[in-house]
Amino acid sequence: MKIVLAGAGTAGHIEPALAVADEWRKEFPKCEFEFVGTTAGLENVLVTTAGYKLSTIPKVTMPRSLSLAGLLAPFRFAQALSRSLQLVNGADCVIGFGGYVSAPTYLAAALRRVPFVVHEANAIPGWANRFGALLGGALAVGKPVKAGKFRKAEVVGLPLKSAISAAMDSAKSDWPTARRSAKAKLGLKSDKPLLLVMGGSQGSAAINSVIANSLTQLLTDFEVIHSVGGKNQLPPATAGYQPVSYIEDMATAYLAADLIIGRSGAITCAEVNALGKYAIFVPLAIGNGEQSRNADFLVEQGRALVVPQSELNAQWLLKNLASAVSKSQEFTAGNESDRAAAANIVKLMRRHARID
Repeated sequence: MKIVLAGAGTAGHIEPALAVADEWRKEFPKCEFEFVGTTAGLENVLVTTAGYKLSTIPKVTMPRSLSLAGLLAPFRFAQALSRSLQLVNGADCVIGFGGYVSAPTYLAAALRRVPFVVHEANAIPGWANRFGALLGGALAVGKPVKAGKFRKAEVVGLPLKSAISAAMDSAKSDWPTARRSAKAKLGLKSDKPLLLVMGGSQGSAAINSVIANSLTQLLTDFEVIHSVGGKNQLPPATAGYQPVSYIEDMATAYLAADLIIGRSGAITCAEVNALGKYAIFVPLAIGNGEQSRNADFLVEQGRALVVPQSELNAQWLLKNLASAVSKSQEFTAGNESDRAAAANIVKLMRRHARID
């Protein structure tokens, strides 16, 4: 049996694919898995570290303006398609999670008559997944989508990293104790609420600047763990302030946090939903505008506030923190709505591909 998984570039595309492969391997331990990526994305670390085979195809981007890169795009797509046709040959099922590599992989599956599934994590589908929908793939979404073909997709949830799922399983019998234990694990001894700040895997210069400009006032009432991003300069640590380039143990950080500030990528929203209490989200203003909608379900639960980056500054943050912390105190437990997402996707794949 062979399963091909297309997810590349960012953790938002790669982590769900890994979770699905892990779930599939529970039932079919001898299955062959083929991950499709590029030579430049995070998949070169995440997929290989997880012990899966990674094959690469040329990176294909959707041109947004007339340029040399735009003129070359059809040729690069043809190269990617040629390679994808080789990779999906003999596959029992293909699944894609959007991003650069998914479009040629979907087309290759359609041409090879291999059953394929399109999973959309964001509230607004990207071009690659919309292309997959046009080709006739079975559609799955993390949360309901209100327009287009994906409004009829099967709602399966967003697969969580194994560490997040494990933390949820261990915490659900006693969330308050789990949160206290997480703070102790991080070496936090103060009774001050913990503010967890992160800007995605690369960090956010805009969020980092706001924290720097408000840090003195923040430390009066908070302890702060701040993931600044590997490409950004690491500020000096001070009493109550722990800056890091990247947080390895996100599950513990989520459990310990009283308030989270970060981008509203689909993965972050799912993880906050699973383990967090309350979040202030600052959507990244690029792409289809999906980040401005990803947190809608958390806002509806009363567990998040969304602020445009253009409005976020030190004054806004200091003015709104008290009410955010007050709302955070209303919540203790996480939410298990995504806990079965990987299993749901595997069921859909087996049903669509008629794999018993």
